[in-house]
Amino acid sequence: MDYDSAYLNIKNFVQELILQLAKIDPFIKEDIPVSKCLFRIYRDTRFSKDKTPYKHWFGAGISVAGRKLNGPEYYLHIEPQNSFIAAGYWHPEKNHLAAIRQEIDYNGKQFLKIINDPKFKRYVELGDYDKLKKAPNGYATDHPLIEYLKLKSFTASRRFNDQELSDQKAINTLLKTIQVMYDFKYFLHTALDEG
Repeated sequence: MDYDSAYLNIKNFVQELILQLAKIDPFIKEDIPVSKCLFRIYRDTRFSKDKTPYKHWFGAGISVAGRKLNGPEYYLHIEPQNSFIAAGYWHPEKNHLAAIRQEIDYNGKQFLKIINDPKFKRYVELGDYDKLKKAPNGYATDHPLIEYLKLKSFTASRRFNDQELSDQKAINTLLKTIQVMYDFKYFLHTALDEG
């Protein structure tokens, strides 16, 4: 079956990515079960007009808790013409969100140094689509970092074309991007007293 072959392929790919990530990120361990990282193929169609039962993409959340971590992680999305790798924290819980905003407020120079690094700006995109319309409670509307403090998710990502991810050097290509995003992810760990 095509699905079984594709699933085995992505499973092996993510396993190798985990092994290589463990060499550069102390928050990633070699023994993270790949089965806990991969998202299921079945769609939740209960509240959707589209009743297609299966997703047409593969996704993997890579962290100490696989795909179910409430904290900074990596996310790999593989889909024809829409593949990307991301690092960061998607929709932090309330106390984590407050801690990240506080870290940006207290260590704004460090945060700006990370996101304004020429390599970071050239290779990855800071997600700024998920944000409040007004300043969060406790922060002035004229705060110099207000646009970052408004964020509700803190992610950096890079898109890849199909050829890049089907190439034999795909893992190395991903790792080069991950190295560029690592300081950003580490900043989030620091905000949560995990650094």
